[in-house]
Amino acid sequence: MTKRKKLSQGQLRRVRSNQQKRLKKEDNHQWLDEQLGSQQEGTIISRFGQHADVEANDGEIFRCNMRRSIDSLVTGDEVVWRAGNEEQSGIRGVIEARHERRTVLTRPDFYDGIKAIASNIDQVVIVSAVLPEFSTNIVDRYLVAVEDVGLEPVILLNKIDLLDPEQQKIIHTQLENYRHLGYKIIYASTKQEQGLQELAQHLVNKTSIFVGQSGVGKSSLVNSLLPEQSIDTKEVSEQSGLGQHTTTTARLYHLNCGGRLIDSPGVREFQLWHLEKERVAWGFIEFRQWLNQCRFRDCKHQGDPGCAIQEAIESGKIKQQRFDSYLRLLETMENNKPPRTIPGNKFNQ
Repeated sequence: MTKRKKLSQGQLRRVRSNQQKRLKKEDNHQWLDEQLGSQQEGTIISRFGQHADVEANDGEIFRCNMRRSIDSLVTGDEVVWRAGNEEQSGIRGVIEARHERRTVLTRPDFYDGIKAIASNIDQVVIVSAVLPEFSTNIVDRYLVAVEDVGLEPVILLNKIDLLDPEQQKIIHTQLENYRHLGYKIIYASTKQEQGLQELAQHLVNKTSIFVGQSGVGKSSLVNSLLPEQSIDTKEVSEQSGLGQHTTTTARLYHLNCGGRLIDSPGVREFQLWHLEKERVAWGFIEFRQWLNQCRFRDCKHQGDPGCAIQEAIESGKIKQQRFDSYLRLLETMENNKPPRTIPGNKFNQ
């Protein structure tokens, strides 16, 4: 039997592109105006390629096609749509327009530029855990992204049942630094049902989104809050030590407390290379009052004379740990910027 040759990344991208083109051709139902009902309001519950699930005002969910005039659609979007008089291959209507977004959480995409993750949200719950790893640097990346778009962050440490007393002490000290900055901190364990009531209280009457690495337990937390959903979960890979993706597309759920929760797919790396260095520094909230106090306007905050940030570190007003994290973020941003030679890359200059 001939061994199948492994496809390169470029070949995989072309295969996926051709598959998407075929899907668009197959699923592009041409609805006549007389086949559609009147316009009505709805909310995007989830997005699947050229389709999206729309929740009507009565709570019923309709899988719909999207008009080509809609340039972007994500979970949480408020839309205008029309139901079809009959179902066509599982498609029950058409989304005709998207209302202006109140808020939107974004991240950079290697090929598509700035990519929206979810919209019309009030707060972002940054979920971290002991496994696959606890990293303040990853927390700081998410905090900068959340601060950049003006949303309210909450830091949640999950799987605390796996911590021994010494680890608890170390991580507690690290997280207390964030609490002193004014950030909300929640410790949780779905196995021991710790912190779940506190988490639920923070979600009341708000639209929230769970973000974090693969394997930190976001879907398990959703199951604990909404056991009737029975979302698939997986443990961290024993071979690689990395989290495994269980949620493949963002989905919105209604909470019993009256709030709404979006469970987003986990990511291995959350990058910030789309932001200017000045914006990253602004995302470290304790830096802000010092950013315009340096002697030189183009101060790099790395040994420059008259640097107000360095003076704040020396006086204990800025933690050295946070400044070191800031420097690592800048280094990572520079190392992970997409090559300008990538065809179609929206960051090409």
